[in-house]
Amino acid sequence: MNAPELGLPMAVPAGGLPARVRIHEVGARDGLQNEKATVPTAVKAEFIRRLAGTGLGTIEATSFVHPRWVPQLADAEELYPAVSDLPVSLPVLVPNARGLDRALALGARRVAVFASATESFAKANLNCTVDEALAMFEPVVGRAKAEDVHVRGYLSMCFGDPWEGAVPVPQVVRVCRALLDMGCDELSLGDTVGVATPGHVTALLTALTEAGVPVSALGVHFHDTYGQALANTLAALQQGVSTVDASAGGLGGCPYAKSATGNLATEDLVWMLRGLGIDTGVDLGRLVATSVWMAAHLGRTSPSRTVRALSHQEQ
Repeated sequence: MNAPELGLPMAVPAGGLPARVRIHEVGARDGLQNEKATVPTAVKAEFIRRLAGTGLGTIEATSFVHPRWVPQLADAEELYPAVSDLPVSLPVLVPNARGLDRALALGARRVAVFASATESFAKANLNCTVDEALAMFEPVVGRAKAEDVHVRGYLSMCFGDPWEGAVPVPQVVRVCRALLDMGCDELSLGDTVGVATPGHVTALLTALTEAGVPVSALGVHFHDTYGQALANTLAALQQGVSTVDASAGGLGGCPYAKSATGNLATEDLVWMLRGLGIDTGVDLGRLVATSVWMAAHLGRTSPSRTVRALSHQEQ
């Protein structure tokens, strides 16, 4: 018998944590955008369908960025209609007004813009300054809200930058406040290169609360570069955060930050939350099977420890 069949992990609730966590699944977009080889559209669509079958309610589908910048997601116009019938939320990234036009034309009702807390990453990722990026996003967000479309604001490099080093907390708070003030419904705080630690997470969330940012509008997006993603997630939960980004099988990185390794694996997150008695609505067995299936298409085993343990994959 495997661990779940034996009633493991045993649910032992801890005080002060949310009763339910919404997992924002990013494997199909953030996970696959960094692959060296382009994954066929039909495989991506089947991946999303299988993820939807696990109980995940929010699955980020693709990005309407110019194919020259992220060629792995050049099939957005073909992929989105192939999965738009699913009874789940399918947010998509829109880098600019043209990207929003493309997304709206296909009926997208949830979009995301992506900003940077640091000048170096803004230059590398968006080819502009932080404030120029915010000015570019303002009409995009305004139009999306006029169309009654939900807008998420991603903020990269919230905890450290490979060019600039430590990122001052007030610097992050300023950009978060600007994204909310322009109309973003929620923010995702990105630890793009995986350097955050729990105390830093607590300090940033405390500062955001003091700046009038409601914790209900915040999600967290941790990379596991230094093995801190679950510890950082727990710190965020203790501050009231109940939206956590994760990637099935631990897929992903960032094409513009070479030191960024995989995202927090959704399976590892679900295992921890199950042990804390926190509801996610996710069938862990189905999720593991989906990641094993995707790993086979990518020609390698999953880096997720939970996937490996429950599927008996070789280390």
